[in-house]
Amino acid sequence: MWNPKVECMPRKDVQALQLERLRHTVGRVYQNVPAYREKFDKAGVKPQDIKTLEDLQRLPFTAKDDLRQNYPFGMFAVPMEDVVRIHSSSGTTGKPTVVGYTRNDIQVWAEVMARTIGCAGGDKTSVVQVTYGYGLFTGGLGVHYGSELMGCTTIPISGGNSKRQVMIMEDFGTTILACTPSYALALAEVLVEEKIDRSKLKLRAGIFGAEPWTNEMRDELEKRWGILALDIYGLSEIIGPGVSSECDRKCGLHINEDHFIPEIIDPETGNVLPDGELGELVFTCVTKEAFPVIRYRTRDLSRLFREPCACGRTLTRMERVSGRTDDMLIIRGVNVFPSQIESVLVKVEGAEPHYLIIVDRVGALDDIEVQVELSDSAFSDEVRKIEDLRTRIAGELYGVLGLHAKVKLVEPKTIERSMGKARRVIDKRRGDA
Repeated sequence: MWNPKVECMPRKDVQALQLERLRHTVGRVYQNVPAYREKFDKAGVKPQDIKTLEDLQRLPFTAKDDLRQNYPFGMFAVPMEDVVRIHSSSGTTGKPTVVGYTRNDIQVWAEVMARTIGCAGGDKTSVVQVTYGYGLFTGGLGVHYGSELMGCTTIPISGGNSKRQVMIMEDFGTTILACTPSYALALAEVLVEEKIDRSKLKLRAGIFGAEPWTNEMRDELEKRWGILALDIYGLSEIIGPGVSSECDRKCGLHINEDHFIPEIIDPETGNVLPDGELGELVFTCVTKEAFPVIRYRTRDLSRLFREPCACGRTLTRMERVSGRTDDMLIIRGVNVFPSQIESVLVKVEGAEPHYLIIVDRVGALDDIEVQVELSDSAFSDEVRKIEDLRTRIAGELYGVLGLHAKVKLVEPKTIERSMGKARRVIDKRRGDA
């Protein structure tokens, strides 16, 4: 356990700390973020009205639309000269959601990620191989800083080049693997192809996140690797990875609630639900300086459990995310919205805004194909021009999505029309036909 003083704190002490930090944060955002001041005033609530944790429910929600409308830095609560890092995630309109970090925010991020690594049995003797992406995506650097804070030997290899990944794993003595579960499965296949004896590896745990995965996938990963496979949860708008993580008891993810106050709401009414009921996760950041969000609607579905875990931690646990309330797809750890694809197609001459997204799992990795109708004029063009159009659409999609999608051009009028809501997605991973 990285920080037993906090991770095993009595419930009354956790709540007292949360209230103190909540009141301070609400006062700061009211003073420094015009968008929050306007929302609070409209809701008829002032910072001084927050006297108990239950008063959190009086505050309005924050949604991704609020971040887009204040792009890029309108939700920051500190001057830009205090911001030492910027990350971003994709948005449905093509504009990313932008998050900032002060130096202290980076230290908090490292702290919560060190706890995550501790949940996986990590310590300063561990060798952590970080295959999450580095860059604007929060995954790689979040794990990296937590690993270094703990004193682990950190391998910042990022994703790709799978043969090299397994070679490094064997030669460097990796003990903890950090990546998406689908990539861990792909690496397991490479392990077999390269005839590397699994029993000779020092790997003993994997911290897997950035995409939903089932208990059946966990069983498969543990069987193939002979390791403890644990779920981790985070999102850029809150801090990145490190919001919560499983321990070896696998009975929910421990939320670092001294930094992030969780709620579960009814996604339709917005009412807070009792512990144990399924609903939408909402988080309030109470220590973030640059980019604190108040009652942020994650769209992720989960449950909360307050009872102490058998591991000794007293932090509230969340059930593994079972789905989302919106139409977001997660492809190889990247958030993809149908509206992003549509925003590309409507701008491309020769393509019609009639399309179908087909998602499947080919081997161990997600695969996405976008079927696009040609216009009548483009369909009559020569083959070379049609291929040029396909290549151009694929390039435009990559620029917006940040991943490669297969593009299949189809004849005019061949994609099914609907009198109601158009069916834009077939996700074969969940059994769609």
